[in-house]
Amino acid sequence: MSLTFCNVHFSQQPDKVVYVSDTLMKSLKLSGKKNIQLRLGKDSIRASIKSIKKAGKHIYLGTGVRDAIKVPAAGGIMIHSFEDEEIKLGPLVGILSDGPSTSAAQPFSSRTGFIKQLLREGNKNCYIFAFTPKDINWQRESVNGYFLSNSGTFYRKTVPLPDVVYNRLPSRKAETTAYINQLRDRLSRKKIPFFNWSFFNKSDIYRLLEHDNTVNRYVPESHMNPSTEIIKDMLERHQFLYYKPSGGSLGKGIYRLTYLPKKGYFARYRKGNGNVLLRFTTFNSLMRMLQARHGRSLETYVIQQGIRLVEIDSCPIDFRFHMHKNGNNKWVVVGIGAKKAGRGSVTTHLKNGGSLLTPGQALSRTFGSRSEEVLQNAKKIAITLAEGIEFHHQHLLGEIGFDIGIDQDEKVWMFEANAKPGRSIFSHPSLKVEGKASVEHILEHCLYLSKFHRRDSE
Repeated sequence: MSLTFCNVHFSQQPDKVVYVSDTLMKSLKLSGKKNIQLRLGKDSIRASIKSIKKAGKHIYLGTGVRDAIKVPAAGGIMIHSFEDEEIKLGPLVGILSDGPSTSAAQPFSSRTGFIKQLLREGNKNCYIFAFTPKDINWQRESVNGYFLSNSGTFYRKTVPLPDVVYNRLPSRKAETTAYINQLRDRLSRKKIPFFNWSFFNKSDIYRLLEHDNTVNRYVPESHMNPSTEIIKDMLERHQFLYYKPSGGSLGKGIYRLTYLPKKGYFARYRKGNGNVLLRFTTFNSLMRMLQARHGRSLETYVIQQGIRLVEIDSCPIDFRFHMHKNGNNKWVVVGIGAKKAGRGSVTTHLKNGGSLLTPGQALSRTFGSRSEEVLQNAKKIAITLAEGIEFHHQHLLGEIGFDIGIDQDEKVWMFEANAKPGRSIFSHPSLKVEGKASVEHILEHCLYLSKFHRRDSE
């Protein structure tokens, strides 16, 4: 097995012959071979091979060859040779997302900018395209993909089913349709790695980890669809709780419930653009309010122990740890943003009045000279948590966003894990480098999963 980088050229020869420079022939250990099986994605063609005298690593594909396997473009690309005379170009990487935009310039709505960033960076090492579920032709096993030109505009090309798919479908609702379930199953049967299978539900993550003593110590006490007895007991033991929808995001529908002996019960939540604080004299009146507002949907809610987080200006702060698998299939912390809650807000979400800081800014104001030690400890725990979730999760993961808190005793807590984390932390001027590194790690992991990672040739 051999992996190298080469230059692909297109010729007008109609015959099924692949012309390979002497240097590339030696690199791929093809000397003396008469025929090869040339593959791109899930397409392949049997072709003759001929050596040509040309300096450097070059391969020439005539129309008969490139049309058969739908090679999208000439230029620099990696090439893999195997012992059974199979040669593979690529990798062919697909980014799965969706509209609802009908704009040709913004086909993936608000995600278009991020997808362009992935395609622009990925073009250096692979054939990479974006696509929507409806772009797949299962009968022909092909995809009508969105490729990015050098000028930054999209153009369409039909290519084979890819070597690997990075899932960035935008909504939980879209992911639970029968068609998407069928799509994932079909890709699995064709042995196409599909990473970040679906959004996490909070309750699923808590259940995954509850019996794992290595990691459950970092998860606050949590109960899915708790009875009123459990809520009352937890309020009496912890004084305050978070009550939140299992499948929610962006802090929507979250309540902070507090019990203060002799003062009563309090519920804080977000309504419209403002924060609401209600006081109840009895526990039953608090529960009647929640039932009136949500009814049976409370059955999808999770109750979670409240944690006294470190604060800046009397406002709690937590941290978004953006985790990635690297090119060696190891979890690493790529970016960390500190989020300071808006005054009176239930959460630290930026859309709810929170503000974004670097971890250095936040921790130096709370832990002083010990801030770096505290940060390194939190990074180690984040990696342990990612490894724990991956161990118990049945599908491929390549990226996780953790909402992590540090309490006033320096203990680290994991509140939420997100399989498709938002990228708002990378909008901070001091985190631009980490934002670029995040994109690079996604692409490195695509190379690893498609077996085009350079370590394969060592």
